[in-house]
Amino acid sequence: MAAKWYLVAGPTGAGKTTVAHEIARRESGVVFSIDEWMQNLYWMECPEKNDLAFALDRIARCEAQIAAVAAQLAAAGVSAVLDLGFTQRVHRTEWLKRARAVGVAASVQEVAGPAEERWQRVLQRNRAATDPAASATYLFEVTREMFDFMEQRWEPVGAEER
Repeated sequence: MAAKWYLVAGPTGAGKTTVAHEIARRESGVVFSIDEWMQNLYWMECPEKNDLAFALDRIARCEAQIAAVAAQLAAAGVSAVLDLGFTQRVHRTEWLKRARAVGVAASVQEVAGPAEERWQRVLQRNRAATDPAASATYLFEVTREMFDFMEQRWEPVGAEER
């Protein structure tokens, strides 16, 4: 079976990371989660909480490296499951072009749901800060402010992206 890139797109709290790991198990792929990369490489150095400029610069660095490794995996016949948020169409389009440039088939997997339901999931996940059994995907606290900011940025996946 040929390698493929799976772009997991959705708003905050939709379950993207859970779906990404399900796809990886099913397709024998490797998950790249931007939250894990940022948590392990950069958040401890962030000068102040929610510093957007700090985050965006480092996310771009992570994504460049993720693209390079995902291309190497594809050449070896291994699929990549990209849990990079993909909240905006331009971001998804950029990654679909990257896939074409390295000769890898790609698809967008949308995960969504009602905002209030997703916010409740975020609150449940946040509880893992003090109760690790509360969530397997907790990496850092997502505040209501962060949730609302990302909510404004979400652009549902269009038919042309599928």
